[in-house]
Amino acid sequence: MSKVNITREAWLDNAVKLLSPIFTQRNFTLPRVKVSCGFPSTGLRSGAIGQCWSSKASEDGVNQIFISPELSDPVEVLDTLTHELVHAVDNCEHRHGPEFKSIALAVGLEGKMRQASAGPDLLSKLKEISKQLSNYPHAKLKVPVKVPNMSQKPKAKCSVCGYTATPLKKFRNFGPPICPRHEIVMDAIGEWN
Repeated sequence: MSKVNITREAWLDNAVKLLSPIFTQRNFTLPRVKVSCGFPSTGLRSGAIGQCWSSKASEDGVNQIFISPELSDPVEVLDTLTHELVHAVDNCEHRHGPEFKSIALAVGLEGKMRQASAGPDLLSKLKEISKQLSNYPHAKLKVPVKVPNMSQKPKAKCSVCGYTATPLKKFRNFGPPICPRHEIVMDAIGEWN
């Protein structure tokens, strides 16, 4: 494997080849996969750092795996890739259920299955594999996390009892609602535009 001018996808393809024996030694057939660097379909807020798509979702019948561009450490990338390869072995049939768990535990993943990551033995293997691959040819993408400012959200408050309600965006043009207890128009608080 050439370590000169290798692309991320080539690095990830080579990683799959080097991870394959971990699965075959435990009698799991690693299907053909395509791996790339990209954000999960669930968006940035989900916190997902990897995603595997079923072979049924792809026109060519091949599982598609995406590793978040927020990852740049080679061992962390390999750890995430291993988790996603477990989904590929299962063809994304059972999410993080018992079937997924049995494969994950067998290959050395630990913890809650949604975030299952390498246990000590697997981690040691991933470190060795990362040395064979060299550096992951990717610079970590720093994605700004937009924190919603809840104080700007419009609310309505009853001047008598203090009951508050947050109107749905599509109903803001109607103005503040009526307090269900005191039957008076509630005070508008925040931006109602």
